[in-house]
Amino acid sequence: MSPVLEVEDLRTELALRTGVLRAVDGVSFVLDEGRTLGVVGETGSGKSMTALSIMGLLPRPQGRITAGTVRLRKRNLAALSDRELQGIRGREIGMIFQDPMTSLHPSLTIGVQVQEVLRRHLGLSKRAARVRAIQLLSEVEIPKAEERIDDYPHHFSGGMRQRVTIAMAIACRPKLLIADEPTTALDVSVQAGILRLLSDLQRRHGTAILLITHDMGVIAEMADEVLVLYAGQVVEQAQTQDLFERPEHPYTEALLGALPRADTDDIRRRALATIPGRPPLVTGPTSGCRFAPRCPYANHGPCANVDQELREVRTGHWVRSAHPASERSMNASIST
Repeated sequence: MSPVLEVEDLRTELALRTGVLRAVDGVSFVLDEGRTLGVVGETGSGKSMTALSIMGLLPRPQGRITAGTVRLRKRNLAALSDRELQGIRGREIGMIFQDPMTSLHPSLTIGVQVQEVLRRHLGLSKRAARVRAIQLLSEVEIPKAEERIDDYPHHFSGGMRQRVTIAMAIACRPKLLIADEPTTALDVSVQAGILRLLSDLQRRHGTAILLITHDMGVIAEMADEVLVLYAGQVVEQAQTQDLFERPEHPYTEALLGALPRADTDDIRRRALATIPGRPPLVTGPTSGCRFAPRCPYANHGPCANVDQELREVRTGHWVRSAHPASERSMNASIST
């Protein structure tokens, strides 16, 4: 497998009334062909801003990349002009947004919208684009695609609208697909169908998927590797199975602890765990661990004053914490 996307020390800022927000602060990762990288964290952790930075869709003039590189097949996207990026979005990078109703134009038929992608990026004729659009709608399992191609978005259910946006995202067979909360607005049964569809498409075409979500259940089902973001920084990175079986960062432990469990005697009586407080908005210089104000272990070390760096606690498992779980266990064993 070869790298499709390489992000190195990406830093993105947003100009706010209260100051300059460090929305993405030193994020790095590599995504290989045919693999899925899950990016997880609470609202405000930097997940979507990372995706928008990669796509060159930051709000202007407030947002800008201040440092780092974003390489798609070795080509640095961060150095390209808006015009050059327009040729890449849709053709080499497909994107699925959270709400299909805001992604689709309500006054245009779904056929026109899918065909526009094909005509713009592949230069197909109107007739050829229509034929290919019907094939794409069938590929994403829209029933009777030939009949429904002239329907409007409001004629479709939420799940079917999301399938239309997936058809648009894969129309040019991009090597990279960015899915930003693609199932959040859908019920559980529809969500399962969308995730299965993405997995099937990935197997057939070898697409690399960057999956952004707050849902750890979606991560467990889809991702090969996971980045956990907090306040714009990567706080943990590991293979999915390793992360779920042996989480290291207290924040990751808290996220997993908040998941509903079906192995209790009476699930109705068990209150879901919560994480006290909220993620900080980093608008200036900081010192110490950003999770320290919410961390149960922060009083046991210099967390509030000493910046933490990502370090490898075991092969392929990286954490930004003075108190990773494996070291806490080791210290507890020594003390007893």
